[in-house]
Amino acid sequence: MRVLVAGSSGFVGSRLGPALEADGHTVVAMTRDPAGYDGAGEAVYGDVHGPETLRAALDGCDAAFYLVHSLGSADFEQRDADGARAFGRAAADAGVGRIVYLGGLGERDDDLSAHLRSRHEVEGLLAEAGVPVTVLRAGIVVGHGGISWEMTRQLVEHLPAMVCPRWVRTRTQPIAVADVVRYLVGTLAVPETTGRSFDIGGPEVLEYLTMMRRVAVIQGRRMLVVPVPLLTPSLSSRWLSLVTDVDVATGRSLIDSMSNEVVVRDDSIRALIPFTPMDYDDAVLVALGERARAARATPRPTHHAKDPS
Repeated sequence: MRVLVAGSSGFVGSRLGPALEADGHTVVAMTRDPAGYDGAGEAVYGDVHGPETLRAALDGCDAAFYLVHSLGSADFEQRDADGARAFGRAAADAGVGRIVYLGGLGERDDDLSAHLRSRHEVEGLLAEAGVPVTVLRAGIVVGHGGISWEMTRQLVEHLPAMVCPRWVRTRTQPIAVADVVRYLVGTLAVPETTGRSFDIGGPEVLEYLTMMRRVAVIQGRRMLVVPVPLLTPSLSSRWLSLVTDVDVATGRSLIDSMSNEVVVRDDSIRALIPFTPMDYDDAVLVALGERARAARATPRPTHHAKDPS
């Protein structure tokens, strides 16, 4: 099957391309910088915010994965809506058989954050032009380079003691990035997933506080957490930007979302794509191992001695 990956150089997309190739698919990697792309598949130019570029990128593709979002932008809701609408139309024009979208967990009748509300809106906009959309909804994805995971890791590593708002008691259902990729690839082999939405998650439902404490234990660290119920989202996001490399805008969107419980309500995908997802501690160990390998592979700057003359 010829498959396009929109978001091919991102956290999930960079892992999805090789997995699709390993499963026998021909990968088309849509990117805004084909010359600089060094991942799996054939690099083609395409930009969801340049609708005129999408038709050629999608030409001849049987399926397309949509892994694009604009979380770091102040107007991310409008940008994500415009991009999804344009991509869905271009996919219909190109005769693409199906779109697979990685969205976010959260109940529609809950008071969803702007981030999660946008993820749900994108589902409908991708399907507006008539291409069947398979939606996989996930919560925290654990893996090296993932924003939510990096936020967790850096908080634990940088702060032996921290004050935290009440969102640390919110429940979520983290999932290893390798398992997300396994579900994404698996949808192509199961026709029954076409046009349907599924919740995906790991085997454990955990509070954010529990997740941080377990990371601390794995790393051999001690961590004291003092909840502060009145710490506002605005102050939380600014505090987050000081102690991690997550920018204020992204941090605010993530923190707003952390007030929403994001757990699997319907696990029917387990019967269609059967395997045992990784537990949280194992996912953390894999993510830390990936980070260590990436650090070893990064060339260190060479320091030259000063010329004594």
